[in-house]
Parts: sequence; structure tokens; C-alpha cells
Amino acid sequence: MTAFEPMPTSVRFPPPHLWPDDDLVAVGGDLEPGTVLAAYRRGLFPMPLPTGELGWWSPVDRAILPFHRLRISRSLSRSCRRYTVSVDTDPTGVVEGCADPSRPNGWITPEIKEAYLLLHRLGWMHSFEVWDDQGDLVGGLYGVAIGGLFCGESMFHRARDASKVALVHLVSVLSERGGVMLDVQWLTPHLESLGAEIIGRAAYLERLPEALAAPDPFVGLDQEMG
Repeated sequence: MTAFEPMPTSVRFPPPHLWPDDDLVAVGGDLEPGTVLAAYRRGLFPMPLPTGELGWWSPVDRAILPFHRLRISRSLSRSCRRYTVSVDTDPTGVVEGCADPSRPNGWITPEIKEAYLLLHRLGWMHSFEVWDDQGDLVGGLYGVAIGGLFCGESMFHRARDASKVALVHLVSVLSERGGVMLDVQWLTPHLESLGAEIIGRAAYLERLPEALAAPDPFVGLDQEMG
């Protein structure tokens, strides 16, 4: 599926040279598709503040996961064989799994959920679903693809290694189909154990144009997967 370009946003984000030396760059605006895509193209992403206001973030210590650095342990390799993985089969189930209110530090509000599911319908948001042998959704992840950039938003698991298996398949799709950069936003111990690293805001913004200009790895993927 080729992504549909939405109406341009009226929201104006500050240029990078005016950004504070802080992860939070701006507050306000909206979650219209044109606004969210404009933010990603500038190196920003949305996440609500504890006050409920909408924040736009660009971590000073920006993290990515280089495809060649992905670490697949023996146990993770076995898990990859244990589960079945699909792409864009159940984006609602994946977003709801990530938004589970029982998870600590939850940030996916109903408004965020609605915004990303709309981006999916327009062809920008993609989900990876992990299924067990009973046909139950046990893990997954979702994010936004613009050109060769994939911005990972959230992942979840209900069974061992299920979110990691989704990540392995995401990296496989990106590396085999011309993806350029996998943005994981902040470095966590979990992501670091899988090979993610900090490159910093300046380096991220320097690499961003090349990633955005590359072909979208997801175009035609649905036909290939049958």
C-alpha cells in the first residue's frame, strides 16, 4: 500500500537551532495526520505530558538501532521459530496491547491511539503482530514509516520474548527492503541489550534527510507476504 499524503498542518514547529537543550521541544498543537508527519520529518514525535498537554519531543540523547547491531541470542532465535509473525494484520490489537492501562508509565491516551490508527489507515503506521500456536496475539510493536525511516513507538508482550520477536522481524523487513534508519527514541536497558545505541540529537538530524528520501520498505510488502 502506498501511503496517502494528508492535508498540510497549520502547526508551526520551531527550527532546530531554537530548540532547548532538553528533550521536550514544544507543547500544544494537535494530532492531525499532517501535524504528526510534519513532526517526524523534523525529528520530533508526540507524547503527552503528565498534565495532559501534548508534548513534542526530540531526545538530546537520541537512540537508534543499527540493523547490523541487532543481537539475537540463542533463546531469542528459538522464540523466533516458536511464534508466527504478521504485518499490519491487527494494528488495533497491537496499539491496545501497548496501551494496556496495567502497564507502568503508560502514555498512550485514547487520542494517541486514535491518531495512530488513522495513520495506519492512511498507510503510514505499521504494526507487527506475534501469534502463539493457539492463534492468540501475544506481542507486537507499531511505528511510523516515512521513506526509509521507521520510528518505533511502542511494543508489548504477553508471552516470553514476543516483543523481541516482533523487533527481529521489523529489522529483517527494513534491512532486506532498503530501510535506512530505525529510530527507537530513548535508549532503555532492554533496547540496549538488543543492540540499540545513542547517536545524539545532532547526528540524528544530520542523518534524517537521507532516511526520509529513501523508498518506503513497506510498499508492496503486503503482496509479497500474500
